[in-house]
Amino acid sequence: MQKIVPHLWYDKEAKEAALFYISLFENSTLLNETVIENTPSGDSELVSFKLAGLEFMAISAGPYFNFNPSASLMVACESVEEVNTKWKALLEGGTEIMPLGEYPFSKWYGWVQDRFGLSWQLMLTDNAQTVQKITPNLLFSGESCGKAEEAVNYYKDIFKDSEMGFISRYGAGEAISSKAKVNYADFKLCGMHLSAMDNAYDVDFNFNEAFSLIVNCKDQKEIDYFWDKLSAKPDAEQCGWVKDQFGFSWQIAPDNMNEVMYKGSREENLRVMEALFKMKKIDVKALENARLEKR
Repeated sequence: MQKIVPHLWYDKEAKEAALFYISLFENSTLLNETVIENTPSGDSELVSFKLAGLEFMAISAGPYFNFNPSASLMVACESVEEVNTKWKALLEGGTEIMPLGEYPFSKWYGWVQDRFGLSWQLMLTDNAQTVQKITPNLLFSGESCGKAEEAVNYYKDIFKDSEMGFISRYGAGEAISSKAKVNYADFKLCGMHLSAMDNAYDVDFNFNEAFSLIVNCKDQKEIDYFWDKLSAKPDAEQCGWVKDQFGFSWQIAPDNMNEVMYKGSREENLRVMEALFKMKKIDVKALENARLEKR
């Protein structure tokens, strides 16, 4: 099982977006669809899927959060034709952030926000076949600008099977923001590649719950560990969600969450869901007790 899973929050378009993304990549498929009843947002659709072998999850849960470039997906492309094809598809109904063209760091690159709001960075790379095809990228902006390297080191210390990769820093005068330090860093957490940058510009956006990372935990002890390490803002704690000291959102959940939530009758599952909505940190034993409760 993939230890860390990118999670995308949509108003109503989770399945539509997932099917669109699946159409763009080989080794991609829809894994599961679930309707979560009686949430604070009403009935919510949860979709899990694979893109180029990497697992994702998406939810349709109301218009509460909007994507912005602070979180994007970097795609390693094997040819100019691949960049162009994906660019055309993603740009339809979307917005260009950085125009398609040649840059010092890539012979053919572009940054686009698709019609659902999610940001993508398409890059021609010499080693596209040997690296992870899609890499989540964190752009430290606003209050978190200048903290990319600190955050990467912090995450690396928390997760096992993690390591720092290449890091590049802004030269004198390269960044408009005086806080920006790192223009690119790649790292691995639990075997998954991620990347991070400080925003070179002073902007008014930052991380939010539209893009988060799920941490699949094997038991309550592991849930407790990651919760203690990653939760830095008590007012953001809800149903397994936390925000770390850099403002990025994580979901700390049991790796058998589907079994915990849906293995019983409809009435039992609704009791489990009701208990979950009252929790901050997930208590697996309490959820099971809610299932067994007689009314």
